[in-house]
Amino acid sequence: MSEEHTTHFGYEQVGIGEKAERVRAVFDSVATRYDLMNDLMSLGIHRLWKRFAVELAGIRPGQRVLDLASGTGDLAARFAGLTGPDGLVVMSDINAAMLTQGRLKMADQGLVGNLVYAQINAEHIPFSDNTFDCITIGFGLRNVTNKPLALEAMYRALKPGGRVLVLEFSRPVNRPLKTVYDIYSFKLLPLLGRLVANDERSYRYLAESIRMHPDQEQLRQMMEEAGLEKCDYHNLTGGIVAIHRGFKF
Repeated sequence: MSEEHTTHFGYEQVGIGEKAERVRAVFDSVATRYDLMNDLMSLGIHRLWKRFAVELAGIRPGQRVLDLASGTGDLAARFAGLTGPDGLVVMSDINAAMLTQGRLKMADQGLVGNLVYAQINAEHIPFSDNTFDCITIGFGLRNVTNKPLALEAMYRALKPGGRVLVLEFSRPVNRPLKTVYDIYSFKLLPLLGRLVANDERSYRYLAESIRMHPDQEQLRQMMEEAGLEKCDYHNLTGGIVAIHRGFKF
């Protein structure tokens, strides 16, 4: 199989059409334990990363927000509170099992009215040009097969003056942290997956997918090539996670 017809699934090369199905199977497997594993994997720090992302988004009452790869809706729930009754938040995910878990979680929290749900592939956003004030994707871009196409789709659906936020695992900025992080990712994380979610393989894929994702500067350049301007990023926890932001003018 030639390189132009393949892409990476973790460290494995697979057919381009196969990756989305393989990613879907991963999240079908982990959906019911997703929130618990997030807390265990990050020692709860993922909540601080998401809080900072929400602050950078600068959402105001009445705005429209598209949250891609919503998972169980941590970002979407915060945005729904900020946009208010006159705003709109589209909570979306390519994976039906994750979206179902998210809808149950939002119902438990009593979030209705300005929050709607959609199963969306980030590469093919099914909304008109210039629709949203803010588009976010949290810990999902690394699972997208064609990242430049997804970023271009976000740019198209964004209103002039709007912004895209990408919250994603990235590259630690110093060698000692990288060494510790590698040990954690490839030894402890799969063990947690096996003990808590009964799925070591999926969490090994997640560790590998992080290593295959573009680093901070590469992703910033990809966002600029998609048309976004004034692109910047903020390293969190020593670069283990980064928040990228770009604007449409």
